[in-house]
Amino acid sequence: MKPLLRLLILLSFLTQFACTKSPEQQAQDLLEKSIEAHGGQEAWENLTQLKFRKWTRLLDENGNVESELDQWHEFRFKPFFEGKISWEKDSIEHVISWDGAKIRYQMGGNEVQNEGFLASKKKDFDAAFYTVAQPWKLMDKGGKLIYEGKKTLENGNEVESIRVDYGPDSDTWWYFFDPMSFLMVGNEVQLKDHRSLVYDLSEEDVNGLKLHGTRESWRVNEKGERLFLRAEYRYSEYQVEKQ
Repeated sequence: MKPLLRLLILLSFLTQFACTKSPEQQAQDLLEKSIEAHGGQEAWENLTQLKFRKWTRLLDENGNVESELDQWHEFRFKPFFEGKISWEKDSIEHVISWDGAKIRYQMGGNEVQNEGFLASKKKDFDAAFYTVAQPWKLMDKGGKLIYEGKKTLENGNEVESIRVDYGPDSDTWWYFFDPMSFLMVGNEVQLKDHRSLVYDLSEEDVNGLKLHGTRESWRVNEKGERLFLRAEYRYSEYQVEKQ
């Protein structure tokens, strides 16, 4: 092989290698496109308050209804993050509130003081916000984003997948995006004792932001094959305030 030809081949190889993005950068690029499709980063950062109604129904593996919950969520972003989740069950009012420093739980007007119980309710509060704040919340530091390419979900939809690693002792999450619109269409999570696959069936257009509408959660095996419908969710009556 002539030296010049050999040099050209080597330069072509090096150029191709240099232009290949890492899985982390590909995940970041896909997430930025998804955030733009959902209304943009600036629109989310301009929110000062977000309120909505969330209805949840849990089912067992035989399709029987275990419980239903109709909650009102309020999150205030500025001047600091605080929020409240309230609902009524068996004619008793329940309220979880976070004032930026302390979690509180009231049942029928009485405040619960048990620290272990309050810690579990803080996790519930954080999970509620984490869910509604997608895809923007994935931009937060603490999770390693890795692009895993295209895959076909159990419902037949082709998606682009990002795995989020929060550390060795944490749950592993996957988020799925439509390859054309870049909207988030679902997610999967591996917990210690089970695996769940959640489909976003519809979105709500709220002042230019695309937020959750209806969702359903399936219990799945390690291959992602659906076992049974575990939960149904409906988000509605959004109210937003911007600065």
